[in-house]
Amino acid sequence: MGEAKERVEHCLALKVMRLTKPTFGSPALPAKHKSDLMQDLLIDSLKRDLNSLESLEELNLGSLLILPQSFGNIYLGETFSSYVCVHNDSTQIARNISIKADLQTATQRIGLVNTQDRATMSPGETINHVLHHEVKELGTHILVCDVTYAAHQNDKMNFRKFFKFQVMKPLDVKTKFYNAESDEVFLEAQVQNITVGNINLDRVSLEPSSVFSVRALKTGGEDNESGVFTSGTALQSQDCWQYLFCLTPRPEMVTDKALSTLTNIGKLDIVWRTALCDKGRLQTSQLQRQPPSSGDIKVAVIAAPALALLYQPIQVHVRITNNCDRTVELEQSCEEDEARRVVWVGTTNANLGLLEPGGSIKVRLEVVLQGTGLVTLSGLKLMDSLLSRIYPVPDLGQVYVVEEAEQLSNLNTRTDNTRAQAKS
Repeated sequence: MGEAKERVEHCLALKVMRLTKPTFGSPALPAKHKSDLMQDLLIDSLKRDLNSLESLEELNLGSLLILPQSFGNIYLGETFSSYVCVHNDSTQIARNISIKADLQTATQRIGLVNTQDRATMSPGETINHVLHHEVKELGTHILVCDVTYAAHQNDKMNFRKFFKFQVMKPLDVKTKFYNAESDEVFLEAQVQNITVGNINLDRVSLEPSSVFSVRALKTGGEDNESGVFTSGTALQSQDCWQYLFCLTPRPEMVTDKALSTLTNIGKLDIVWRTALCDKGRLQTSQLQRQPPSSGDIKVAVIAAPALALLYQPIQVHVRITNNCDRTVELEQSCEEDEARRVVWVGTTNANLGLLEPGGSIKVRLEVVLQGTGLVTLSGLKLMDSLLSRIYPVPDLGQVYVVEEAEQLSNLNTRTDNTRAQAKS
């Protein structure tokens, strides 16, 4: 709570107080006994202190609330609330009263109150204002209060008071991006509590740009909507939680060619509370990713089974996109790998025709896998016959191969159950 003492010559007095929740006080420690503070003396003193928690005195935690004694500090994203009171503590009538309150930051001046020319103010009367402002800048903030009035001599009187406080950063946010071959973008966000107390994270969500839809990846149940990979409800001081989001491009909003140059992903929106439930909200600036370098020709798998039976053909559907600025004439060829674990069947060599810049074509391939375990689909090659340039595709994906149909059925059942549990 901050208070400004007025000079004697003024009829009006100004009082400004910050409205904030109290804090828990800590029990007072006894003075040292000789060179060491004995354990029995410490525990006995804490038990006698009225502020100690009963039966938990050794933790040195307070049980009484203490009102703030100054403006103190405030965290970015919190709402600064203040009470401004102008009181006529003289025996004279004040006229034409004007009260103005501005919040000065490093970059701007924000008007909070501006009342003009109130008619009169009798002795003992007050004018009260409660100010609210969500702070969105770090650094020094100054609340500037200006009072103008006319005394009985008709002289215009004026005085101004300043109240300074610091806005600090509550959370440190670090992000990492991964561009998948399927055009999906995975975002990992690390949120660290850099305050001295605990913080409860109500929500950590990603507001994507217009060309993406977002899905939070999570390990918890339905209540865990933000995709946090941790347990508990409070983020302790200096601790860090991780969040993972998957962004999928909207096909109706952007073409494959434009997607390769798109860098704007979206903004992280974080809603948090202090230990005494003071609410704060932070929103990052537009997150930027490095655009993927997919080369002249891009091959993406549209559909392929994750599980397969040994020596049984499976189908793989791919989409081939021309990312360069010239027309290409593509020819497809499929070759066996050296270990003969991947054998392409059906139409292995084909002329795919001309493909304009930005154009794409869908191709269906058929393969027989001759080895158990995790097998990488390789051997696909594309050649531009106009320039005689070859584009090898060493890795189309991976398929887990089993020897018996019963194993395949059991694995499919487990996979279906896992997906059902994830959705529920």
